[in-house]
Amino acid sequence: MATERETRAQTDRQLCGLVNGLANQIEAHLRARAVTLGLTASQGAALRELTRPMTLRELASRMSCEPSNATFVADRLEEQGYLERHPHPDDRRAKQLVLTPKGTELRERLLDLLSEDSPLAPLSPEEQDILQRLLARALIR
Repeated sequence: MATERETRAQTDRQLCGLVNGLANQIEAHLRARAVTLGLTASQGAALRELTRPMTLRELASRMSCEPSNATFVADRLEEQGYLERHPHPDDRRAKQLVLTPKGTELRERLLDLLSEDSPLAPLSPEEQDILQRLLARALIR
């Protein structure tokens, strides 16, 4: 007979596997959609996360990567004319990443593609809200 600790460990393993599997599906979905627009997965992730002007550090945090990786991605997007660096309004040492009109258009196209056959599509909007709240609660430490 399994002990309570073994049962909890098994439940933890199963939940971790499900969360990891969903994360992998979301990443693969992003990669497949980004490539149709001539982007890398990282560039697609950056465009998805650029919901407003933000610093490189903020973008890196949203992308769950090191600032140096976000810098590399931002440099490529800037070279392609999708974003610009502007002076930060409150911190003269910092720059903000701002989508250009071309970048905003590309972001909208990406978001449309990401909504098609999303790994989260089987869940109703209410279920997605519940999942979001539960995951956020699990991440609070």
